[in-house]
Amino acid sequence: MKTYRIAVIPGDGIGNEVTPAAMRAIEAAAQRFDAGFTWTSFPWGSAHYVEHGRMMPADALDRLRPFEAIFFGAVGDPRIQDNVTLNGLLLPIRRGFDQYACVRPAVLYPGVRGPLAGPKPGEIDFVVVRENTEGEYAQIGGIVHSGSEEVAIQSAVFTRHGTERVIRFAFELARRRDRKHLLTSVTKSNAQGFSMAFWDRVFSEVAREYPDVRTESLLVDAACMDLVRRPQDFDVIVASNLFGDILTDLSAAITGSLGLAPSANLNPARTFPSMFEPVHGSAPDIAGRGVANPMAAMLAGAMMLEFLGETDAAKRLESAVLRVLADGRTITPDLGGRAGTDDVTGAVLAQLR
Repeated sequence: MKTYRIAVIPGDGIGNEVTPAAMRAIEAAAQRFDAGFTWTSFPWGSAHYVEHGRMMPADALDRLRPFEAIFFGAVGDPRIQDNVTLNGLLLPIRRGFDQYACVRPAVLYPGVRGPLAGPKPGEIDFVVVRENTEGEYAQIGGIVHSGSEEVAIQSAVFTRHGTERVIRFAFELARRRDRKHLLTSVTKSNAQGFSMAFWDRVFSEVAREYPDVRTESLLVDAACMDLVRRPQDFDVIVASNLFGDILTDLSAAITGSLGLAPSANLNPARTFPSMFEPVHGSAPDIAGRGVANPMAAMLAGAMMLEFLGETDAAKRLESAVLRVLADGRTITPDLGGRAGTDDVTGAVLAQLR
């Protein structure tokens, strides 16, 4: 049996509920294909910060490095500023392990009612590729003076290396997908004449190497409008760290729920472990009530299985989740149902059996 070593960071809030549920589903899906897992859990997050003054230990990356993947839950706590939790846990892992391609699918599944009147299940099916290690999240800047004289400066960093590689990754993904072979680049170059105009130029240069992939470039405000107006037209979207973050929350909304949105933080060169997580946050308003939707975490688990080479197990897990969704009898409140986390987990496991 092939055994994979996976680091688990449940994190905060509902991360501690959906992560173990997804782990059960991942194991059940892979068991038929003679694959198993050794899970090592790390209790890092906001509770660790309250006790130790930091979100994770100083040697956290060294401890995570030997694993083949990281399975992550959620981060965020009302007691701590979001920039502290994010910059203390998620961003150092993404940057430290060069997880430069954040891949977030957006699909309107059968059985799910999205907020848009027009699109039918299956008609919305696109992927957002978000640059994940630099751009607006580079954390370069500072604050000087105080009171009425206070000055805050935040700089975005766009390198040729970082921009070109994520754009090329998106072109390769668009080439592989059995849909429109269309890649949309999203910027704001009319206002950001250096960084975003630079992105546009690199995009045009790389596009010449992919004559089989159609391209379009949109300003981010127009892209948000078109995701609502014509979501069926999109195939692969590539955007900077900030714009990719914003667009994927919108894409989760138009496909029914953040509870169905998975994410993969990929190191395509496989020189370090990649990290897989649901897009949703820690949801402190429902944490501990047993009603969190575990499907996004399960779908993130399917992405992890795919990346590990367990393609059949990944398809099996995704199919089990989609059958429960299509059936419609065991769904959580975010989708209009009354089922709890354990109910949904049991229904998915029954499908896997």
